[in-house]
Parts: sequence; structure tokens; C-alpha cells
Amino acid sequence: MIPQFIPQEACLKCQGCCRFRESDSVWLPCLLEEEIQDLLDKNIPAVSISIERKIQPVANPKGDGFICAFFDIAANECKIYESRPFECQLYPFLLNLRDKSVILTVDLNCPYLTDKLNTPEFKKYTQELVAYLNAPKQISLLKNNPHILQAYEDLGKTIELKLSDEIK
Repeated sequence: MIPQFIPQEACLKCQGCCRFRESDSVWLPCLLEEEIQDLLDKNIPAVSISIERKIQPVANPKGDGFICAFFDIAANECKIYESRPFECQLYPFLLNLRDKSVILTVDLNCPYLTDKLNTPEFKKYTQELVAYLNAPKQISLLKNNPHILQAYEDLGKTIELKLSDEIK
């Protein structure tokens, strides 16, 4: 489990994550092969996983767009938080495929993150996260699951932190 940068109480107040404009949004979390099997072993319906190995969203009962199939909109929390996917653990940091390079970016739509961008806490966490992602075990995980490397074209601002060339 990746240590979280954003405290749970900040996430529970936010209305941003786990919501998508389109049913095929690039923002839908991709699942690692072992995560798919783990979810199926926990009797999660296979219909919750798309053919592209992403979480299949459902129509938002409170308005436009879609929500994650594992999102409890009434409680504003994840129903599978303890076994949430790697990409969900990583968020608001994203593994982005750009110009044949893998970079770590951040989604500046996260209000907590934008408030902490220029702090020593953010810098320290980011350094630790880059070291974690460049560890041999994580590099192997990314090599074995290249589908989780997305081209997030619609990111506004990003902080680009070059990851190991071994991932390419």
C-alpha cells in the first residue's frame, strides 16, 4: 500500500475524485492483473471491470456523468478502500506516458494538493514516491502492466519528475 499524501478527512470533504464526465474517460483507474484477480476472488461482479482492464463506471445517480462502480456517493467514500487499485492509491499523482517517456505528474484539480505544492512536506513526499516507483519491484510491476501508463493529455499543469528509463 502506498502511503497517502492527502489526509482522509480532506478527501472525504472533496467532491472531485471518482467522478467522470464520460463512460470511457482516460481518468478511469486501470487495474493491474493481480488486482483484477483479487477483485474477482472477493466476488466483485466481473461487469465492474471493462475489457480494457479499467473500473467500469456507473451512471451518477446525483447528476450528470458517471462515478466509479466502487464509490459510495452517499458517504463520499470508496467501498473497497483497503484493496483499492494501485492507481487510486497513487492519486493525485499519475503515471503519465508522454513522448515515449514515463513521468510522474500531479493532477492540480485536487485542492489539498494545490495548497501544499510549494511545501517541504510535498517535496519530501514526492522524493519518497519517486524512489518507491524506481525500486526494482515497482519497475517490474509497471513493465508487466504497461496498460496503466496513460497519456493524460487534458492535464492542465503538471510537475514532471522523470522516472527510471527502465520502465519504457
